[in-house]
Amino acid sequence: QVQLVESGGGLVQAGGSLRVSCAASGFSFSSYTMGWFRQAPGKEREFVAAIRWSGGSTRYADSVKGRFTISRDNAKNTVDLQMNGLEAEDTAVYYCAAVIFMWDNRMVFTPSYNYWGQGTQVTVSS
Repeated sequence: QVQLVESGGGLVQAGGSLRVSCAASGFSFSSYTMGWFRQAPGKEREFVAAIRWSGGSTRYADSVKGRFTISRDNAKNTVDLQMNGLEAEDTAVYYCAAVIFMWDNRMVFTPSYNYWGQGTQVTVSS
């Protein structure tokens, strides 16, 4: 059974940091590109960051570049998103997602992903 379980969300002040994690099981994790997406109230789910199955390449949305860092541990089947310099606009539910062997422009689109987690809430107070 495929599972993606996010954790680490919470409430933080603007300018602060938070790390969200995603634990994967039930599929061959090291064959999957892992992505983080977020969805704010009343808005569509949007791409945040992705990391290639080998961990050798990363990609970020312009809105988080330089503030967020995605990483993965294929031995532990986990993917993390370190978020620094948080802003009120970063408030959203954060989701991790998995897609097999994809590393092109399709990976910024939600329909490209095979598996999704349930999400974790991140709230940034201004």
